[in-house]
Amino acid sequence: MTRNIRHAAVFCALLLVALLVNAARVQIVQAPQYDGNPANRRPDIARYQQPRGDILVGGEPVTGSRDTGEHLRFERTYQEGPLYAPITGFASQAYGTTLLEDAEDGLLSGADPMLAPLPLWNDVTGVHNPGGDVVTTINGAAQRAAFEGLGPHKGAVAAIEPSTGRILALVSTPSYDPQLLSGNSTAATRTWNRLNGDPDKPMLNRAVRRTYPPGSTFKVVTAAAALDAGVIRGLDTPTRSPDPYTLPGTRTRLTNEADGCRNASLREAFEWSCNTVFAKLGVDVGVRGMAATAEAFGFNDDGVRIPFAVSPSTFDTSVDRAQLGLSSIGQYNTRATPLQMAMVAAAVADGGRVRSPYLVERTLRAGGSVVATAGSRPTREAMRPSTAARLKELMTGVVEEGTGANAAIRGATVGGKTGTAQHGVGNSGTPYAWFVSWAQGDGDLEPKVAVAVVVEGSAADREGISGGGLAAPIARAVMAAVLES
Repeated sequence: MTRNIRHAAVFCALLLVALLVNAARVQIVQAPQYDGNPANRRPDIARYQQPRGDILVGGEPVTGSRDTGEHLRFERTYQEGPLYAPITGFASQAYGTTLLEDAEDGLLSGADPMLAPLPLWNDVTGVHNPGGDVVTTINGAAQRAAFEGLGPHKGAVAAIEPSTGRILALVSTPSYDPQLLSGNSTAATRTWNRLNGDPDKPMLNRAVRRTYPPGSTFKVVTAAAALDAGVIRGLDTPTRSPDPYTLPGTRTRLTNEADGCRNASLREAFEWSCNTVFAKLGVDVGVRGMAATAEAFGFNDDGVRIPFAVSPSTFDTSVDRAQLGLSSIGQYNTRATPLQMAMVAAAVADGGRVRSPYLVERTLRAGGSVVATAGSRPTREAMRPSTAARLKELMTGVVEEGTGANAAIRGATVGGKTGTAQHGVGNSGTPYAWFVSWAQGDGDLEPKVAVAVVVEGSAADREGISGGGLAAPIARAVMAAVLES
């Protein structure tokens, strides 16, 4: 009898061990497989069981959460969604996350271990931390000025604080309302299909995810390269440039829209945007020198994150001399995002220094304590300080006496550069209107804002497309908003 009891006890113990081994196998070995199974809704249910943290502009939330009372309980909401969509992106129960909602998803959803005072204890108890908040660098007045300035046009605006790299505005039009994608209803599906089928691509963030030929705004980079290389030594020295200029090794003759570009000084060529002068300067500097300067400004860098990824701006380093001439006036294969061209203007304003742009000032726990701050940002020298001082003088001249008069602000010093970029086969595409600029209030010790604006003109107004006419007034409004805030 005792032996039978002992055998039964051993058998029960073996069953218990088998159960424990199987439980361990399921919970440890096979857990990733079950977690990733599309039929497993527990992760989604847990993710949406609490409100998401907020994204803040000027100390006020531009996002929120709505209790739906369903299994996926909380749904994302947005204040003035189209205005801030190029910053927030969307957080959708059906289509995932983009832009800041994606880059800061761990913190906003509460999954980031930095939110927990005792992370290991949370792992044991299964407690879920409340979502944290993301405080942005955006200036609300500048954002609104850019959005309203672009109006019905396709285009983008990027604005930066030159002394820090803080992004003050990031606008892309046409835009969309991310709240329409927040849920998982048939209405969200219809909106998703409509937005993806729209030829104007409203979900494309043109400020950081689309590159354009920068046209004459790139002449800021070419002028910096020529001055640093000693190809030209004085702003008022004749440049020995013919008009028209025959591109090296070809019979192609480059011309100008303005008169008086033959042998013009750098000051005159910059104010009236002489293609012939800057193409020749780029050729004289050479591929290596032009590429080095462009890359110092940020071109050919595929690692820029703000914190979401920025499409790299490009300057082709495998060009012949004729192609180099075209590249040096912002054509051929030269491409730039509006954010990159704002960085160019900011470098001029900040004495030749390029500061890494950033969008997040700090992150907070639900109770308001700080998780992380932006801290000091890396800098690099794009040009000598003396060259930057000369370029500030040239850019000021464009606004005071040249093609950028529409950007002038009473009570401030404004520097700018216009551009009208050709594109398409045989330049058949409708040109892009560009303006890059910086502004310093009369009472300020340093420039407060640098801006880049690009407007995609329509075929109907092709003849009236110009950087000074379309883009400069938008830049003026953004700069004025920053100076007044």
